[in-house]
Amino acid sequence: MTIPSECPPPPDRTRLREVALAHLARFAATRHDLEQVLFRRVARWERAALKAGVDRDDLTGKSEALRDVIKEVAADMVRLGAVNDEDYARARARRLVRSGRSGKAVQAHLASHGVDAPLREAALEGAVESFSAQETELAAALVLARKRRLGPFASLPRLNSRVTAQAEDDGPQAEQAMRHKALGVFARSGFGHDVARRVLDMEAEEAEEWTERLRAES
Repeated sequence: MTIPSECPPPPDRTRLREVALAHLARFAATRHDLEQVLFRRVARWERAALKAGVDRDDLTGKSEALRDVIKEVAADMVRLGAVNDEDYARARARRLVRSGRSGKAVQAHLASHGVDAPLREAALEGAVESFSAQETELAAALVLARKRRLGPFASLPRLNSRVTAQAEDDGPQAEQAMRHKALGVFARSGFGHDVARRVLDMEAEEAEEWTERLRAES
């Protein structure tokens, strides 16, 4: 393939390795993430080559060869220890649970970064070391409840106190509507109905005990 003088040369293994190291110096990444970064780098070169007049068919062979190089560079980063999907999954699961993300949400997030199912399961199980899976899910739901001022945290100051005051004035029907809305918040966040109901029915003192236990594990 002839490269016009106005077109930048295709990224070789050395250049792709430099791109990989520069990215990993700034961001934690899975092998999948790193490969996507390198694929985008190659895609930028392909667009520049097309703009410079290189025939699309002529790019096919070079692009395929670069895909293999990308896989090799990513494998090198794994061997060096710069990329470790297990460590990434464990750290990310811990952070997500403590931010109020459900097990389903954590699994989906890790899957989107190319983490294999066994690693996702292990990371979620170890997100809070002394908690069972059920306790971890409950603790995460309570974090969400605190953020959204739901259930045992409903008495905490709200940005829109007028809404709360109106609900109190309207009586049981408004309370039921607010409960239904709260259940929807949990459902959309991936929490099961049983967990959501337990959180909404929990006394404030017990809820605080759970959140303190979670903080102690941080």
